[in-house]
Formats: sequence, structure tokens, C-alpha cells
Amino acid sequence: MDNLANALVNIKNCESAGKTSCIVKPASKLIGNVLKIMQKEGYIGNFEFIEDGKSGMYEIKLKGTINNCKAIKPRYSVKKDEFVKWERRYLPSKKLGVLVMSTPQGVISHRDAKALETGGKLIAYVY
Repeated sequence: MDNLANALVNIKNCESAGKTSCIVKPASKLIGNVLKIMQKEGYIGNFEFIEDGKSGMYEIKLKGTINNCKAIKPRYSVKKDEFVKWERRYLPSKKLGVLVMSTPQGVISHRDAKALETGGKLIAYVY
């Protein structure tokens, strides 16, 4: 069971249904970090963690700007000079979309990883 994949599919389905908000549960730190990147890139609005006595959940405000978002399985390793290969594979165009990566500096976008000149593992993509 992949909670991140379930969360991203839930967000995509709510977006395509035209809803303005979405509830994602169970919550985790990884999902929270991916949501922060999506918010920073402008794909979602504010989100908040709600404690429900179990594992918690996120309530996310949707903007209607997501065309597709999915988790990448298996989690491929990416070297600092291989970003173009993975952008071509998962993103529709060079300037559109973002790859989410887990690096030694934490969960960041592929643009930030390029700037930091670091590699990592691919987690998800959004466009």
C-alpha cells in the first residue's frame, strides 16, 4: 500500500471533478513535504493538518491547475547530470511541471536539486 500514490490520485480525482477542497488520509511527513512543494509551485492552495485521533489527515484547497499528478514507482535514482532524461520521460514540456525528489537535503523539486547540484530518488511528478 502506497499512501503517497493514494493521496496524489485522490487530489487528481477531486481536481477533475471540479471540487474546491480535498481530504487526504492517512497523513504522513512525506505527503506533507510533497504538498509543500506543490503549494510552492502554485498547483494547490493552502493545506492544513487535522488530527483525528488516528494518523491524521490533510485538508487541501484546490486551485484547478493540476492536469496530472502521480507517484513514480519504482523510485529511480537520479544523478545530478541526468535531469533532462527524466524530465523528458515524465513531464510534457521543459518549463511545465515539476518532479519531486528525495535528496540528502530533504524532499525538494528537481529545479532546486539542479541549483544545489545534488541527485536523489524520484518520488512523484505534477503538471
